[in-house]
Amino acid sequence: MRTGRPKNAELTVTSEEQTELERLIRARTTPQAVAFRARIVLLCASGESNVAVARELETTQATVRKWRDRFIELRVNGLFNEPRPGRPRSLDDERVASVIQQALTKRPKAATHWSVRSFAKAQGLSPSMAHRLFRIFGLQPHRTKSFKLSADPLFVDKVRDIVGLYLDPPQNALVLCVDEKSQIQALDRTQPMLPMGLGYIEGVTHDYVRHGTTTLFAALDVAKGTVIAQCKPRHRHQEFLGFLRHIDASVPDHLDLHLVMDNYATHRHAKVRAWLAKRPRYHLHFTPTYSSWLNQVECWFGLITRQAVRRGSFRSVKELIAKIEQFTQQHNRDHKPFQWTATADSILAKIERLSSVINGTQH
Repeated sequence: MRTGRPKNAELTVTSEEQTELERLIRARTTPQAVAFRARIVLLCASGESNVAVARELETTQATVRKWRDRFIELRVNGLFNEPRPGRPRSLDDERVASVIQQALTKRPKAATHWSVRSFAKAQGLSPSMAHRLFRIFGLQPHRTKSFKLSADPLFVDKVRDIVGLYLDPPQNALVLCVDEKSQIQALDRTQPMLPMGLGYIEGVTHDYVRHGTTTLFAALDVAKGTVIAQCKPRHRHQEFLGFLRHIDASVPDHLDLHLVMDNYATHRHAKVRAWLAKRPRYHLHFTPTYSSWLNQVECWFGLITRQAVRRGSFRSVKELIAKIEQFTQQHNRDHKPFQWTATADSILAKIERLSSVINGTQH
């Protein structure tokens, strides 16, 4: 009579089951235990023995055998934990659906949004239950996300034009993203800053003294990441024209210049257009309305704001300008271009999805 461990039952998976198992492994929301069991099943289905699977996944043969048999008996559903004994649910599925629908479609009379406690009181729930439902369904009524869709009739053409410059710049030419950051304030804190220490962060006073403003004009070289910058006292076409002359003097004459700019009136002033018309090496590319995110120099403005301006204390505009110039020089010494990866098609697809959500047509 033959004795020993019984032979494992053959494990096969259908193409639909394989797709579902692979999705469980990739999905970020899948519990790690379930993803681990899905790996066991796929390795077993590939023909590997329990010993080989256990060795590859650094687990025991008993664990492999358990989830192999569970899958053969219950298929994919068998990889999830069975309900455990305990207190029965206080809310059935219909009640949960009704509560979530109220959270999505109703607002409190005396406030702009629900808090956990106000929603719990309105629905007759405990605050802990309301918090749990918000967390499970990903509801965050205390948060908002801003957006602005462009109504520019040439939106698609302008996106393709500018993104094409970024991804496939022309030969013997320089692509410059040009813009200005106006009204940068020279703010002086009323008391000295408290330095950062072990266990506590840097401290600054909430009040300040204003010492004036400056406007920062900047042109970002898309290929290299270097910046041509100038600070000027005002924000008019005269100052912008002076900055264009500064760019013209800084760039070798044999290079064409492609300028990416927004639709601000200063950029389209008659005197600016006349100056550019006399210089055929300049080619203008205007971003669509409400689409400053297409202009890469906005990324650089964010850098200088966070790292040099926002937390600074300046006793004069001259001191502020000196800080801006110091930051620009350091940036140009360690220059590195921003990596633009979005294609025009991916941008337009994202806009289409957002429009579907706004129009209520997304399923």
